[in-house]
Amino acid sequence: MTLTPLLTASLETALNQILYRDRGLKAARQRLSGKSLAIELAELKQSVTFIFSDRQVDVIGDWADKPDCTVKTRLATLPKLRDRQQLTALIRSGELEVEGDLQLVQQFSALMDLAELDPAEYLAPWIGDIAAQGISQFARRGFQAVRRDVQRKQSYLAQTLTEEWRVAPGALELAWFAEEVDALSASFEALEARLRKREAK
Repeated sequence: MTLTPLLTASLETALNQILYRDRGLKAARQRLSGKSLAIELAELKQSVTFIFSDRQVDVIGDWADKPDCTVKTRLATLPKLRDRQQLTALIRSGELEVEGDLQLVQQFSALMDLAELDPAEYLAPWIGDIAAQGISQFARRGFQAVRRDVQRKQSYLAQTLTEEWRVAPGALELAWFAEEVDALSASFEALEARLRKREAK
C-alpha cells in the first residue's frame, strides 16, 4: 500500500483538527515546532513525515530531507504511542525502532496523549451537538460491548484450555495406559489361541 496525496491530506487535516484547535496544547506543540518526524510502517511502501510548526503540522508522503527522528513500527503499535509510559518497553521489545532524537518521539507521544479525541466535538459542526453526542455515545457503548465480549471469550478460552490441560493425562499415565493396552492385547491373543485349539478338537 502507498500513500496517495488524498490520504496524506486527510491525515494532515485530522491531525491539525486534533492537535492545533485546543489552545491548552500550545506549550506541548511549541516543543515540536521546527522539528520533523518520519514514521515508517511495515505495512506501507513509503514513510510518512510530519513537519511541525507553530500553526500546523504538514504531512508529506515523499520528503527528500533527512528528518530529525525516524520511527519504524507496525500499524498495530501506533495506538500505543499515545502512552508515554510504554515507549521504553516498546523499544526494548523491538516493536518500536527509533533513529535520531528520541526526545522528539516522547514529545509527540505527550502531545497525542494530551489531545482530546472526542468524536462528538468533530461531528458537531456538520450534524449538530445533540446528534453528534448521540452518535458518539452509541459508538462508545458499541466499542465497550465489543471489548467486553472479546474479554469474555478470552477468559472462556483460557478457562477451557486450563480445564483441558488438567483433564489431559500426563506422560506416566499415557505410558501406563499403553502398557495396559499391550497386556490386554496379549491376553486377547492367548484367549483366541485357546479357542482355536478347542475348536480343532
